[in-house]
Amino acid sequence: MDSVKKFELQIIYTQIDRDKDSVILTEFPYQVNDSNYFYPASTVKIITAVLTLEKLQQMKSIDLYSRFYVEGDSIETTFANEISKIFTVSDNEANNRLLEFLGQDYINTQLKNKHISPVRISHRLSAPNAFEITTTPLIAYLNDSTTTPLRPTINKTAIPLALNGISKGSGYYDENQLIVKPFDFSLKNYYPLNTQFQVLKRIIFPELYKKEDQFQLGEAERDFLIKAMCTLPKEMGYDTNEYYDGYGKFFMYGDHREAIPTNIKIYNKAGSAYGTLTDCAYIIDKENNIEFMLAATILVNKNGTYNDNEYEYETIGLPFLAQLGREIYKLELLRK
Repeated sequence: MDSVKKFELQIIYTQIDRDKDSVILTEFPYQVNDSNYFYPASTVKIITAVLTLEKLQQMKSIDLYSRFYVEGDSIETTFANEISKIFTVSDNEANNRLLEFLGQDYINTQLKNKHISPVRISHRLSAPNAFEITTTPLIAYLNDSTTTPLRPTINKTAIPLALNGISKGSGYYDENQLIVKPFDFSLKNYYPLNTQFQVLKRIIFPELYKKEDQFQLGEAERDFLIKAMCTLPKEMGYDTNEYYDGYGKFFMYGDHREAIPTNIKIYNKAGSAYGTLTDCAYIIDKENNIEFMLAATILVNKNGTYNDNEYEYETIGLPFLAQLGREIYKLELLRK
């Protein structure tokens, strides 16, 4: 508590009460400020996933289970498979394939139309063509032998962000060379904690929003999304040594490799990069009649150098977020 500024800590805890058919959300924000920038990392993938589902519903020739490949890519897959990989193991390439399907401008426009703000998606993740504004065409299968190309889109060039803390640290590495000046995040994705909550609430509690502000998902598509959000890697056949239960579930379980109890379900999207850890989750325990929402971000980069892979994820970041989740869970156990 004596060094929260150094860690750029932000937290939102939301209590959930039900009265007959009504849902009442009570939010408790701590140091939340949309103008204080943090790098959202993989948390943006939930946007890619839900907007892919929404766009597919509007298409007549292809659907969630249609096979496709990105032009020049050696991987043939389905939209369902890529969305599942986004949530179970936070696959960057899966996210990027779906970004080629959507395009940055489409994503930003759809979010704006639903009054989800502030937010700006500007790039692919961990890719050499991260900031390329022209999407790569997708080739989709209409049946076993017939394919159709999906036209590429040319997107607007990102405008630099002007936010508090948009330049961070005292230096960074660029191709193994140390550059002694702050690391500039102004062209990168922007997805603050309040906005992450707006997206999560629209998925879990769409009835709280006007029709035009909801994600336009059919029952089957929403069920698929919600199931994917809580699926553990082992349930998809991944190696549990590398992808343990808490791999993408930072709250409560991110600091150890023990199995998550079957009565607890965590619907979330977490992210980690550049020393920043973030998670936004809806957590339920049916056995104890508990449900709550929690979002938090923390920066753990003691030496102030970026791209050196020396971050305190295991010693400070994950233990903090896991314990934060456990403390809120204990509070919920005592709450009537």
